[in-house]
Amino acid sequence: MMVPYKSFGVRDYTRAVTTAINSLQRSTRGPRLGLFQRYDLHVKIAMKELTPSPTAILDSLCKEFLSVNVSAILYLMNYEKYGRSTASAQYFLQLAGYLGIPVIAWNADNSGLERRASQSSLQLQLAPSLEHQTAAMLSILERYKWHQFSIVTSQIAGHDDFIQAVRERISDMQDTFKFTILSAILVTDPRHDLQELIKSESRVMLLYSTREEATSILSAATDQKITGENYVWVVTQSVIENLQTPSQFPVGMLGVHFDTSSESLVSEITTAIKVYAYGVEDFVNDPKNANRSLNTQLSCEGAGESRWSTGDLFFKYLKNVSVEGEQGKPNVEFTQDGVLKAAELKIMNLRPGVSKQLVWEEIGVWKSWEKEGLDIKDIVWPGNTHTPPQGVPEKFYLKITFLEEPPYINLAPPDPVTGKCLVDRGVHCRVAKDSDMEEVDIQAAQKNGSFYQCCSGFCIDLLQKFSEEIGFTYELVRVEDGKWGTLENGKWNGLIADLVNRKTDMVMTSLTINSEREAVVDFTIPFMETGIAIVVAKRTGIISPTAFLEPFDTASWMLVVIVAIHAATLMILFFEWASPSGFDMKKNPSANHRFSFCRTYWLVWAVLFQAAVHIDSPRGFTARFMTNVWALFAVVFLAIYTANLAAFMITREEFHEFTGVDDHRLARPFSHKPMFKFGTIQWSHTDSTLARYFKEMHSYMQAFNKSTVADGIEAVISGEMDAFIYDGTVLDYLVSQDEDCRLLTVGSWYAMTGYGIAFSRNSKYLQMFNKRLLDYRDNGDLERLRRYWMTGTCKPGKEVQKSSDPLALEQFLSAFLLLMMGILLAAVFLFLEYVYFKYIRQHLAKSDDGGTCAIFSLSVGKSLTFRGAVYEAQDILRRHRCKDPICDTHLWKVKHELDMAKIRIRQLEKDLEAHGIKPTQTKRKTGSLGWWRGCFQSSDRRSQPEPLAVEAPHPLPPYFDSYIDAVEVARPRDMSRNHVVSTEYLPDRFLPTEIYRIPDNNTARTEIAEIETVL
Repeated sequence: MMVPYKSFGVRDYTRAVTTAINSLQRSTRGPRLGLFQRYDLHVKIAMKELTPSPTAILDSLCKEFLSVNVSAILYLMNYEKYGRSTASAQYFLQLAGYLGIPVIAWNADNSGLERRASQSSLQLQLAPSLEHQTAAMLSILERYKWHQFSIVTSQIAGHDDFIQAVRERISDMQDTFKFTILSAILVTDPRHDLQELIKSESRVMLLYSTREEATSILSAATDQKITGENYVWVVTQSVIENLQTPSQFPVGMLGVHFDTSSESLVSEITTAIKVYAYGVEDFVNDPKNANRSLNTQLSCEGAGESRWSTGDLFFKYLKNVSVEGEQGKPNVEFTQDGVLKAAELKIMNLRPGVSKQLVWEEIGVWKSWEKEGLDIKDIVWPGNTHTPPQGVPEKFYLKITFLEEPPYINLAPPDPVTGKCLVDRGVHCRVAKDSDMEEVDIQAAQKNGSFYQCCSGFCIDLLQKFSEEIGFTYELVRVEDGKWGTLENGKWNGLIADLVNRKTDMVMTSLTINSEREAVVDFTIPFMETGIAIVVAKRTGIISPTAFLEPFDTASWMLVVIVAIHAATLMILFFEWASPSGFDMKKNPSANHRFSFCRTYWLVWAVLFQAAVHIDSPRGFTARFMTNVWALFAVVFLAIYTANLAAFMITREEFHEFTGVDDHRLARPFSHKPMFKFGTIQWSHTDSTLARYFKEMHSYMQAFNKSTVADGIEAVISGEMDAFIYDGTVLDYLVSQDEDCRLLTVGSWYAMTGYGIAFSRNSKYLQMFNKRLLDYRDNGDLERLRRYWMTGTCKPGKEVQKSSDPLALEQFLSAFLLLMMGILLAAVFLFLEYVYFKYIRQHLAKSDDGGTCAIFSLSVGKSLTFRGAVYEAQDILRRHRCKDPICDTHLWKVKHELDMAKIRIRQLEKDLEAHGIKPTQTKRKTGSLGWWRGCFQSSDRRSQPEPLAVEAPHPLPPYFDSYIDAVEVARPRDMSRNHVVSTEYLPDRFLPTEIYRIPDNNTARTEIAEIETVL
């Protein structure tokens, strides 16, 4: 055990150790320890001087501790010099840690120990830590609602740890109480360094230093009038030490303290021995440690180990002990860092004693284990008063000049009855001139809108936040000339003029920072970034001619039109050509097959658009399955297309898309015909910037400039101006506020800058506001204000309501354009059809028999066959009209000859009946009608048609062949109908049954060519 050196002190220490061990052996409150049945507990006492040298520390460790194989060191010191004594304690504890020997410490100057070194060593701290002291000090501030304070430290050991402990405690308490650190000052030269404390306007200070250093710091503070009434100094244990009070200490100081007297140190010996004993008990009772010993076997001579391997394990048992505390106090336990969990500190107050001498008097107790841990009695406050100070500066008065500009400052009339501003209308602000306010009753004037208005907006909310936290009162006054502040005839006007002439203390509005203004006034850091932007109005134009194509991009349309449609067409035709029930891979289709490439193309398009038109279906199963697959694709495609079409079939909004202020149409306005009309606000930052960098543009726009932003926006909406140029954030806000969404900001911002709060030159308030703005930026207050005030009211709901109005022509104009394009394309196809029949068909007929071309197009194939010629001849016959008498004579002659031929035929029919000629069911090899083969075409090209035969009871006359021809030709016909017989098989009309009969086993299909029609 290491204890402070004092004369005849060994006796007291030995008595305390003996008493502690005996109490453990006869323990009635705590558990009975079984270690005394197997082990003896020996305590080696070593006394240490105040400031031993490193060599003395090392010798003491080697000779007095390692030689007796100590398993733990009890380090109890009440020295509080925070100089070499703290350094020696640090050195001793680190050496013990390097050797792996646990240390149970109680040292009054533990706050001066380096945190990192302490945490890396095997150390348990029984004394209240630096964290306990900061928690107790902040609980005093919380009790009296002191939200803001400053930290003052000297170069005492652990001063950085003190600041860090305060910040961590503030972070832990932020949900219950919000603190603000105004400044953290490290004092080396008190008279110079305390100037920063004066500028911070702090009224509550936390001081961490030695007593000697505190004496010089508080002496300098008294000289600079930052002590006394309204100034509260709260100090740590290191300042109070043993309760001696230097004369420089001001009355009313507060501090935290724990007893560091020799009697207190001796009483802590019992606690330290109990911690050790309980740790040994847990260690030896753990079966895992049966083969481990608590003998260190370390030596400084090199004979033993350099580090005790069991030390780290034994330290875990010591750290997890729970020793019963005094009556009414929790058990002695430790955190994972080896710090005491529950600590008790006294709250001290420096007040006059009986002899008028200032003394430290206990006024309360702070207990870390209680929620309301602070209990304080009556206090003598600074200035020897009995009422606590406010903790903030006394409120000072500021005259603040403004100029309205939404959303930063909005004006609204006050309540005409009460004269008050409603919650959402902000605060009173004077709009009347100083000369108008003479001999005017303020109460009555506040109800009059010509004298006072209600100001609200971003800047007003920010100003109120400043007022609450800094502590000042203010009066808002509108600038008399209504100008922002520019050089006019060599003199400043507007807001800047009021600051230059010191007619106001501060300007709070959306005042843009620029180099000219910064030369004559002081600006805070920017609270909002901005630049010069352009606003234009949306004009309703016609819908895009390609709106029906916009649901898909170009690549998608190419994939559908070129790949998908043609792939489906070719695959359906290929499967039909390859199918046995289709073309069966033949070059020429059968006469009754009504399918081709063009008809496949027609089928694909009809299915795609789900058109109710006549189509020819393929015969092959595979081709039909492919058709169904394509139909499924068409359903999906149309569903996607239709769902997206509505978003594009709306009226396109047109606007002037300027690239920025430097757009050539604006920068050189006369270069564009017709010239655009645009302007800004005269005598504003935008106006002065354009006058400096765009002289031609500035000169041109003078005729269109407006006096207010509202006038400029209205001119753009009405079409009076094409564009309005002004600050970007203001225009963005006004665009979002337009309920009809008729406005739009275009182009990039020019001359980026920011808005700042302006003060007169060398104002004492500048740093104060800068500090607050930085805090607001870090904690997100500025961003929250921006989101609240910059939120627009361009309501989508109103746009939805408009959708129920009747559709205008321009909203579906693209459909008419599509129809017109289709008509023009159909005219082109008609021209190509004429070209085909006029020039191409006769050449194509020479090389194609009508079969191969029919695969491509059935119509083209038929136009090349005999049937096509019949169709044309019939059409010619129906439309034929003679144009002269000679033609009529010839036509009458032909008809007369035809009638005579018919009479002759009827006579021949009677002769045949007289000879008994009748068709029979028997096949004959003779009398074949081979000439008939040319008039009939078999539907099956794989086999040639067999000769037709008829039977008679006797041989036929030689003229029978010509007779049969005459019978068929001379039969009366209806010349107005189509005489080409269908290719479908009709048994009852296949051949003229009154002349011959086809054998039943030779079914055939044919068509009768109307020879007289051709002639």
